[in-house]
Amino acid sequence: MVDHAAMERCWAAHTDGEFVHLDLQATMSTMTDRPTVLHVPTAMGASGRREVSDFYARWFIGRNPSDFDLRSVSRTVGDERIVDELIVSFTHDMEVPWILPGVSPTGRAVRIPLVAIVAFHDGAIDSEHIYWDQAAVLAQTGLVDPALAAQLPLVEDQVTVMDTGTGFNELAQRSAGPPS
Repeated sequence: MVDHAAMERCWAAHTDGEFVHLDLQATMSTMTDRPTVLHVPTAMGASGRREVSDFYARWFIGRNPSDFDLRSVSRTVGDERIVDELIVSFTHDMEVPWILPGVSPTGRAVRIPLVAIVAFHDGAIDSEHIYWDQAAVLAQTGLVDPALAAQLPLVEDQVTVMDTGTGFNELAQRSAGPPS
């Protein structure tokens, strides 16, 4: 029988290590001997215990702005996975390598939905696959030319799952014009 509560405690200890305590050892203590971490939009991450530890130390833990915030929208817990739907917000006032690798601070606010798919093996985190809309990040940080952004199907002021009923269908309406 799978202990879903234990999986959730492990994931909470992991994220606390990453974002609250900034503790590499606490973070790694929640993981298997051969974990994988992949931030899909930027291909930042690693596979293997030593490599993941190095990734966290060099590019992730302590590399988030002071106002970095994760807000839970929903969570699904299965027998081998947790799927978290989150809202991430921060001011891009420092380089954030896992979201904008190599990009100098823009000073702009970012607010995006993010999905984390966390797989477990024998009670420990075996993999994390993290997804978000990178076009929205680039638009919100001003890294897409405004003239080009106006022509592309991207939303600069990210509509999130918390904003139900607002901003729906704006991209299609922008290209189609007013209803007839």
